[in-house]
Amino acid sequence: MNADLLRTLACRRRFLQGSTSTLGALALRSLFGGDDKRPPLVARAKNVIWLHMEGAPPTLDMFDRKPTLDRLHLQKCPDSFLQKERFAFIKGHPLLLGHQHGWIRGALGTEVCELFPHLAQQLSQCTLVRSMVTDQFNHAPAEHLLFSGAPRPGRPSFGAWASYGLGSENRDLPAFVVLLSGNLPSAGKALWASGFLPSAHQATEFRAAGEPVLYLQDPAGYDRARRERALRAGVDLDAEALAAHGDPETSSRIEQAELAFRMQLSVPDATDLAAEPAEVHALYGTTPGQRSLANNCLLARRLVERGVRFVQLHDSGWDIHGTGPIDDLMTQFPAKAAQLDRPLAALLVDLRRRGLLDETLVVWGGEFGRTPMNEARAGSKFLGRDHHPHCFSMLLAGGGTRAGVIVGATDELGHRVTETPIHVHDLQATVLHLLGHDHEKLTYRFQGRDFRLTDVFGKARRELMA
Repeated sequence: MNADLLRTLACRRRFLQGSTSTLGALALRSLFGGDDKRPPLVARAKNVIWLHMEGAPPTLDMFDRKPTLDRLHLQKCPDSFLQKERFAFIKGHPLLLGHQHGWIRGALGTEVCELFPHLAQQLSQCTLVRSMVTDQFNHAPAEHLLFSGAPRPGRPSFGAWASYGLGSENRDLPAFVVLLSGNLPSAGKALWASGFLPSAHQATEFRAAGEPVLYLQDPAGYDRARRERALRAGVDLDAEALAAHGDPETSSRIEQAELAFRMQLSVPDATDLAAEPAEVHALYGTTPGQRSLANNCLLARRLVERGVRFVQLHDSGWDIHGTGPIDDLMTQFPAKAAQLDRPLAALLVDLRRRGLLDETLVVWGGEFGRTPMNEARAGSKFLGRDHHPHCFSMLLAGGGTRAGVIVGATDELGHRVTETPIHVHDLQATVLHLLGHDHEKLTYRFQGRDFRLTDVFGKARRELMA
């Protein structure tokens, strides 16, 4: 687009601004995008809620019972486990660690850890993938790989790709929102960054306490009309800069300025959990105003209900190494299970009864698995498991996935996948396919190369799709 055309468009934009009472939003959307985009394939899912359990939960103890592991509890692991193997913390010849909690029968007819009674009854809505694999065995690289397709920072995140490929369903809310319960993930905010995509595709983080988004309120002495006039002046200056220099980041700044203005009205309504009836709070176990995974699950439902494309929940505290009571299988794991069980089950129930589950893809899991051996770092007497990239479980529900099935299997000790390995790149390709995009064709040219989320890997897996 040459400079003369940009100047013409900027003049047209200012004319339309002066003839409407909505900041010329229609003109802005026409010039710079932001509309809902039609994907090239048939989309089974319109929205995604991704619940990431930061630290990697011990899914071996949740969904993959191994009686042989119990029988061999505290015996030396097979020598084959140690050949050409790298562990994050295990030293010497570790001992096998059996399950520390009982099991109940879930809705799939399979056994689920007794700490998850509510979730066990919702597995008939889920695809339980027992055969996930990754290439990374430390937290930050594994999280980068899972959410951006590469083990190093700098690439666009999954939600940014979804925003880029699908646009927004609701022009008054961001296409991509992040919710945190606990600390930042090990890989930090890179997990929701836009990378080399236009910065308009970066997530907006909704805070759990105080204003959900900073600076929602007008400054002292400003009313809505004065705020609008100030915004118009700034946008006009940005439009002139865009006409002069053609920097795409200037168009992103214009989009974000106008979205921020509209969010002053839309965000308080979307995040008002107190507006939910008592029955819903009882279902989720929520208390408005608190920072909790339960509150974020309910908020995620409210956001996809209003058209937010990609909602990413991060919950910390799942790094169950067994170095002390804050990260062991006997204290920390049950505490985290209690925080997760009811709200995750409630989210699936709530989406289904509102008719949203068919078009909302729910993904739950961590960045890798945990070893079948006890870590016993520095001789610790607490029980826990080290990082393990070779097999772990994830849950998928809704959005065109299969309901009530188990995909994949692991060996009798939960050490390696024996059936239907699903690499994290395969998961990425599958989610994009369900959103209506071929992962090999959703690309962005940067530094002379067409990049994609899955890099040069991955395959959309039919085993996961209905």
